[in-house]
Amino acid sequence: MKPRTKRLFFVLLALCCVGAASALIGKAMKGNLAYLHTPEEVLGGEVPKGQVFRLGGLVKEGSLKRSATELEARFIVRDNRNHEITVVTTKILPDLFSEGKSQVSRGKMGDDGLFYAEEVLAKHDAEYMPKELSDTLNKEHAPAKANSVKETKTKGTY
Repeated sequence: MKPRTKRLFFVLLALCCVGAASALIGKAMKGNLAYLHTPEEVLGGEVPKGQVFRLGGLVKEGSLKRSATELEARFIVRDNRNHEITVVTTKILPDLFSEGKSQVSRGKMGDDGLFYAEEVLAKHDAEYMPKELSDTLNKEHAPAKANSVKETKTKGTY
């Protein structure tokens, strides 16, 4: 075999290996994808049966019901157009989870019309700010006179 033919053979072999590796990685990643859908899309039949996906929306006020004997919790997720889906989970709900707040659940729709969540994520309050940062911003944006009065009142109160 000539050197030129050997090089061409190895280049083609390398390209085949890279292609096969890319196909395997793509297939593996496709199994981990979970698209976010709203209750309206789910009820409209846009999500294939048995597929894992994420359901996002607001937790309806007064809908959270916890089992007295088990870890199971049920709540209703709704969107802005009042489409509702009942979510069932046997996992521990996050600390920030509460009614009237946003949440994202990952799981599957059951044949009974319930969404069975494997994971529930709660959106944190976007307005949270550490006290030190809040104090600094208040000092910078308040009028100078208000700052001097505020500082005199708070000195020595610790």
